[in-house]
Amino acid sequence: MIRLRARLARALDQALDYVWGGWGAAASLLLLVALWEAGHAAYGTLVLPSPRETFASLWQMTLAGKVWPAVVETSRNALLGFAFGVVFGGVLGALAGLSDMMRRMLAPIATLMLGIPAIAWVVLSLLWFGGSGLAVVFTVMVTSAPIVFASAAEGVRSLDGALRRMARAFRVPRHVLVTDVYLPHMLSYLFPAVATALALSWKVAVMTELLSGAGGIGDGLATARVQVDTVKAMAWILVVVLLLLAVEYLLLEPLRRRLLTWRRDLPGAEARDMPGI
Repeated sequence: MIRLRARLARALDQALDYVWGGWGAAASLLLLVALWEAGHAAYGTLVLPSPRETFASLWQMTLAGKVWPAVVETSRNALLGFAFGVVFGGVLGALAGLSDMMRRMLAPIATLMLGIPAIAWVVLSLLWFGGSGLAVVFTVMVTSAPIVFASAAEGVRSLDGALRRMARAFRVPRHVLVTDVYLPHMLSYLFPAVATALALSWKVAVMTELLSGAGGIGDGLATARVQVDTVKAMAWILVVVLLLLAVEYLLLEPLRRRLLTWRRDLPGAEARDMPGI
């Protein structure tokens, strides 16, 4: 009973901390909307539609059945490419961290891939795969994999060798060593890279769809550009922003707090857990 009360109290404390941390994000979003409205008053609808016009257009497109299928298609392509990028980047990065020979072989390739602009990968994917969803998946994969690779390699290389030797000396079970030593250490390096790659995946997917006509949100943006409809273009941009906010605050932030709870006991943990730091 005492343990149950302690767990409930801890869960309530974490929930209140999460909600309280969201006030700063809400305040910054309200400030952004105010600046948006000021820009509309200064330049007019043709240059920058008002928030009210944008939300009204988004609502009309939603009622017309255009938004949800586009969101599903873009999300499917972005998440599929992201998953492949995380798997390839994570596995190759771990190999590079374990072996100096693999690091010397793979690190230049990863640097080369990071140096190639995303728009160049879009052009190549269109030439190789045409205007299909495969082009979107490929572009997302090759842009996200190097980011995960670099963090995975650094995470494996920076693991304290003395800590591993101590664990072996005390005959710590392998599963305990993995869950309590290796995994927390790797997550501290991998999670920021994975979060960055996930946010990048949606932006790259939309850009590829815009240029390829493969459907999704990017195709809606391309149609708005052809029609010179700034209001609809801003509505589609708003869809992307809302998607990214949902992923950040409904998926990544709870996962970050769940997986990296051990960092709260370190000096300065409260400052690091504050949004925006």
